[in-house]
Amino acid sequence: MKKIAFSFLLLFILASCSSVQQHNRQLTVLKSVKDLKKDVDYTYKKLKKLHPNLYWYISKEKLDYKFDSLKTTITQPMTSFAFYKKIAPVVNEVRQGHMMVFPVTKRYTKKETKQIMKKGTGPFSQFEFQVFDDKLFVVKNNSKDKSIPKGAEVIGIDGKNTADLLQDYQHLFTSDGYNTTYFKYKLGKGFGGFYTNENGLKDSLLYNFKYNDSIKSVWIARKPNDSAKVVKTDTVKTEIPNPVEKNVKTKAQKKAERTKKSVYGYNPETKTYNRNLMFMEADSSIAVMKINTFAIGNYSTFYKESFEKIKANNAKILIIDLRNNPGGRLSEISDLYSYLTDTTMVFADKSEVATKTSLLSGDYFKGGGVGIKILKGIFYPVYVGYTFFKVKKADDNKYYYATSESRLKNRKPNAFDGKIYVLINGGSFSASCILSSNLQGSKRATFVGEETGGTYNGTVAGRMPLIKLPHSKLKVRVGLMLIAPYHKTDIVGRGIFPDVAILPTLEDRINGVDPEMDWILEDIKRMEL
Repeated sequence: MKKIAFSFLLLFILASCSSVQQHNRQLTVLKSVKDLKKDVDYTYKKLKKLHPNLYWYISKEKLDYKFDSLKTTITQPMTSFAFYKKIAPVVNEVRQGHMMVFPVTKRYTKKETKQIMKKGTGPFSQFEFQVFDDKLFVVKNNSKDKSIPKGAEVIGIDGKNTADLLQDYQHLFTSDGYNTTYFKYKLGKGFGGFYTNENGLKDSLLYNFKYNDSIKSVWIARKPNDSAKVVKTDTVKTEIPNPVEKNVKTKAQKKAERTKKSVYGYNPETKTYNRNLMFMEADSSIAVMKINTFAIGNYSTFYKESFEKIKANNAKILIIDLRNNPGGRLSEISDLYSYLTDTTMVFADKSEVATKTSLLSGDYFKGGGVGIKILKGIFYPVYVGYTFFKVKKADDNKYYYATSESRLKNRKPNAFDGKIYVLINGGSFSASCILSSNLQGSKRATFVGEETGGTYNGTVAGRMPLIKLPHSKLKVRVGLMLIAPYHKTDIVGRGIFPDVAILPTLEDRINGVDPEMDWILEDIKRMEL
């Protein structure tokens, strides 16, 4: 029996390795002009079939012209990646930030992946970058080379000009609508990913840094993980004490730690919590809620406990920090809003969809192991029936999917009645903008910072399947639901504008200065005078 099991395991590993090798061989294969043009037509056909408001920010005539023009530029065979760099900018003309084309990239076997992980942190992940004035700067250095200061400009990588790379990469994604504030945040955060997609994973990179008019070239290699078990002191080896003996945690402490990680949304990669609530040391009547994303953690428990604490502290001011929050769950922002509204609420409109059946194109089977997929298969007929009958055709001849967020609800018993400030910037996107739209539209908050990267009047997201193109094998992510806040603006395609516009400088980031928060604290002082 063991021999049979081992044989099956061996066959599985060999098949997996063969699949990876076959996939990687296709990366250099030139696709024919005929096949690539078919993929262009296939992409546009799928967008027209699935997207609920394809011509929101571009007319049908203009988008037709864009796709037709793309086909005329395909005059010779090319690789899938070269085709990706041609078709992505055209798809981005729709100006929907959730819609994105993904390239076909190199795959690695499990053994190769383990070897890479064993080598440690990659040369991109050792830095935090941010774009200022169309230039890429280091704002955090976690590498071993501490001679690279915060504020150093990255002017080149492996002989490639960074300015050219930034110009190239900004055409591979888009913001929602017509605003431009999103781009610099996406470029700073995603620069390493864009570079790796084209050039593959690197164990080392040659950076060219510019600082105080001097240029320095530095090789940055993978940084080994800190897993040393023994510390050398001169010639004497000192064993690190057994952590169990040094600091024994009780079951209650372990349980409390697990609960906090669940509720606050612990990110093991960054070793930070997704949600945080704090009170100003000098004045506990000022509460600050920082939310990195509306994605991970038990949000309902967090908000329930947080607003109980806010009430217990008799807080009069609440500062909500949504800067660089890329969005997340509609249910979470609706739950949070129910603690902030001063009246009964309808949080969002019914979600517009393309057709009666378009939601069935969602990635129903995505995620989970074999067991979960089997259960999903059993309940799939129920899912199909439920989804089909939930979609209704309205008097305007459009189809809508009703969610709980589109129904009238009461505010929560511990809802906050004091003054609210909201911090926003171009990195605030998707769900963080839906929440901000309702807060600004209901005049419940003062907004400080920069125009958001997402639009005021909603976004097309919700269920977002990946459509695989038949010949190039590129994948196109398409949002199936138009999610619009209850409150709207007449300004089409722009974000939530701050009541007080403040844009941090590179020097602010280097010196740890927070001018937006400083303005709020000064404004609170002025109110108290």
